[in-house]
Amino acid sequence: MAERSFVEEVQKLRLGAGETFRGEGILAVTKALLESGVSYVAGYQGAPISHLMDVLADAQDILAEHGIRFENSASEATAAATLAASVNYPMRGAVTFKGPVGVNVASDALANLASGGVTGGALVIVGEDYGEGSSIMQERSHAFAMKSQIWLLDPRPNLPSIVKAVKDGFELSEASHTPVMLMLRIRACHVHGHFVAGANRAAALTTGDAVTAPRRDTARIVLPPATYLHEQEKVKERWPAAVRFIAERGLNEFFGDDGRDDLGIIVQGGNYNALLRALERLGLADVYGRTQIPLYVMNVAYPVVPEEITRFCAGKCAVLLVEEGQPNFLEQNLATVLRQADLQTALHGKDFLTMAGEYTSAEVLKGTRAFLEHYGRIEPAPAPVKAPRVIPIAAMAGGNGSANAAAANAGASPSSVDPSGIDGAPEPAPQAAPAPLADVVHGRPPGFCTGCPERPIFSAMKLVERELGPHHVSADIGCHLFSILPPFHLGNTTMGYGLGTAGASAFSARSGKRAISVMGDGGFWHNGLTSGVANAVFNRSDNLTIVVDNNYTSATGGQDLLSSKATNPTRSTGHAIEQAVRGVGVQWVKTMRRTYDVAGMRDALKEALTTKDAGPKVLIAQSECQLNRQRRIKPQVKKAIAAGERVVRERFGVDADTCTGDHSCIRLSGCPSLSIKPNPDPLRTDPVATVLDSCVGCGVCGEVSHAAVLCPSFYKARIVTNPSGWDRFAERVRGAVIGWLQRRDARARARLAF
Repeated sequence: MAERSFVEEVQKLRLGAGETFRGEGILAVTKALLESGVSYVAGYQGAPISHLMDVLADAQDILAEHGIRFENSASEATAAATLAASVNYPMRGAVTFKGPVGVNVASDALANLASGGVTGGALVIVGEDYGEGSSIMQERSHAFAMKSQIWLLDPRPNLPSIVKAVKDGFELSEASHTPVMLMLRIRACHVHGHFVAGANRAAALTTGDAVTAPRRDTARIVLPPATYLHEQEKVKERWPAAVRFIAERGLNEFFGDDGRDDLGIIVQGGNYNALLRALERLGLADVYGRTQIPLYVMNVAYPVVPEEITRFCAGKCAVLLVEEGQPNFLEQNLATVLRQADLQTALHGKDFLTMAGEYTSAEVLKGTRAFLEHYGRIEPAPAPVKAPRVIPIAAMAGGNGSANAAAANAGASPSSVDPSGIDGAPEPAPQAAPAPLADVVHGRPPGFCTGCPERPIFSAMKLVERELGPHHVSADIGCHLFSILPPFHLGNTTMGYGLGTAGASAFSARSGKRAISVMGDGGFWHNGLTSGVANAVFNRSDNLTIVVDNNYTSATGGQDLLSSKATNPTRSTGHAIEQAVRGVGVQWVKTMRRTYDVAGMRDALKEALTTKDAGPKVLIAQSECQLNRQRRIKPQVKKAIAAGERVVRERFGVDADTCTGDHSCIRLSGCPSLSIKPNPDPLRTDPVATVLDSCVGCGVCGEVSHAAVLCPSFYKARIVTNPSGWDRFAERVRGAVIGWLQRRDARARARLAF
């Protein structure tokens, strides 16, 4: 997830009632929060919801104007626990994080929150990272919502529906005294559009007001015997209240249902656009949403409103349920509703649609077509027409061959001539279907950015592996997880964000060989310090933990964290990881302040894996994230060049005459700026390595080659913009010397030739 600044766009949050808001879904959510009168917001960044945290951070002045407390939470559990402020006080609060992994991390707090219930509206905005573009295991937040009885909104992916869902979510929460999840899928987060803005509202009760007048209700505390009453309260009071609110306020939507059609489709709100596109392709809807097939759009995925289901299905012979993912919670629920109502309407879902996986437009089109064909609403699609076989003119016999030749001479294609009348011509052979793209196009696994300071860490690990043999490597969530893929092939497991060290805890036996754990600075502060490092100290682990400290939570967009070196006016930074590690009792700690030193990294790793010192070992590998560094320095460089200042940029290259074509540098680095090109020597066929212009001059390729004793073909060049007089003089001298040497060598070669 690339970092993005919303400094200019957040000014749209000041729009007043009746004005038109245009922008991205994430920004619209923030505007809806302001219009809802929230007292506090918090969250933890994670795709696809990272941008919401960035928007909130950039809009802190606007939030402060309305007395809204904003926090960058240490984890999803921290964010969810923040909603405790709405338990006793009539304050609206919202938190955000990635789902479902964030929901899993926050599960304890969410379960307790749902048990005791809330007084003020409590909204959990989860970015549902599911499907082909997902970065996590394929699960959904739906299961947790059902388990803890937290109501789940899944709005249609357009800005008016999303904004309405935010406001409805707070009111639904207050009407049923239950926290509400607002699920925003990847496409909903980044959809663009417009809506008519409302007025921003200041909170009726701020967090400052609440803390000056504390309230206490022991019936809301999750402690027996209250917990037994909470369960009954959920079923007998909160659930019916939620169903009534959903029905009375029309949160779910009906389209094209005039009661005369015997077919219908029920769809989750988040899949509405894909379904409408499928119906449009089938000629049964238009781009404005007018549909010939009745639709029931469930903007509330949980709880189900039985009366709406039976009303929609009554009089229909069959309905199709478009429910993405597995298990098919809604299909089971709706089947029960129909059976209990003694309705004979056939319910279809996973029998026509794919059992699991993302419901892309192609998948929804295929399943919808199959359903409508089955019930005779549309004609079966015609079989694909096979192209006629091309018959060469030379293979054609008799007069028809002459005719084809004449046709060819006249400009007609011989293949367009019907070969059926050709004497002795064979029947056209059926053409093979084109091979799937996956069989033709090579897979492109994700990898580190150009100049990434994490690449040399894993290059060094591969060098150590040559000497000490392979080690068990417990990986973690973050950019460093790319090390499990080519060219490094490191990493045996990954158990969750900040759980790299904990994932290797079973391998702490004195076996003579240590396991290696890897975690980033984001994972370290999220969970790794206590669950990993402190746990290793307590249990006298003898393993090695590598903490990749690149100054940011880089994988989620480059947000600051406790150990960031940049000064943040609203956050406390500069807290060293080494101090925290020593504070929990680690004795063997070493900090490498330049990861690009591959040989130094190799030696530090080797020392940590072979030292006689007992107890956990922690190696902190520090270097600034190159992507964030480039974002930081490029404006500075551009400004300096425009001002006429001398600017030097370093980049590396490969001497084609020296390169052997072994390409070990590429195998041990994998840098996107390292490529190959044809060998300039006509007597050598192997391509040589080359460095593309995207090189940022980190030097890893050369360092790897030197540390691995590969080859001396790498060189470093200094590109000077706005050179000084001394630079120009030195360049003339160098050019003269190099020219003299080249002429001398040319004369020597000429003498040898004769």
